[in-house]
Amino acid sequence: MCGTLGDVGCFSFFSNKNLPLGEGGMIVTSDDELAERLRLLRSHGMTTLTWDRHHGHASSYDVLLPGFNYRLDEVRATVGLVELPRLLAENAARARISARYRGALDGEQGLSMPFHGDGPDRTSSYHLAVVLLPDGANRERVRAALADGGIQTSVHYPPIHRFTAYRKAGERRELRLTDAVADRLLTLPLYGRMTDTQATAVIEALLSTLTG
Repeated sequence: MCGTLGDVGCFSFFSNKNLPLGEGGMIVTSDDELAERLRLLRSHGMTTLTWDRHHGHASSYDVLLPGFNYRLDEVRATVGLVELPRLLAENAARARISARYRGALDGEQGLSMPFHGDGPDRTSSYHLAVVLLPDGANRERVRAALADGGIQTSVHYPPIHRFTAYRKAGERRELRLTDAVADRLLTLPLYGRMTDTQATAVIEALLSTLTG
């Protein structure tokens, strides 16, 4: 399972994720020493939290290292605990919509759908439904046409070497394959409660836009 490989596993709970809490995340580790350091880092490097002091478990605190304010609030944590048992069903619902997209779009009008999901040694979480537009397609024109029909799309993800902070690193060598597909990737709507009717509307709108 994701999160069980390596020293740490990192999860996001942003609003478009499979376990959406609106914001925040989680780090998991089986290393007790690393877990203790992470607990310090998430709350300003403080040895005790306000909750502990308020309930008489401590009267003061020390700061052992420069830290951050990375605490997930209790309300979101509670929602997450309620939603967690529903995660597998959410992923299965996403898989069904993704299969519907793939069956209707892959190979049609120059479209293709990368990231083929499940395999003999892997099971996808179906976080995103990404389609690769035909070579030469104007993605912004396609997105605008879909938006006019009430269909929101996204781009996941702009290539890192084009961001200002990493542009110098990108200048070290050409990334021709990355650049070739970067402007053709389009993320379609996908969530567990999406209906077949809604998915069909996305499919028909995209095909119609490319035809037009």
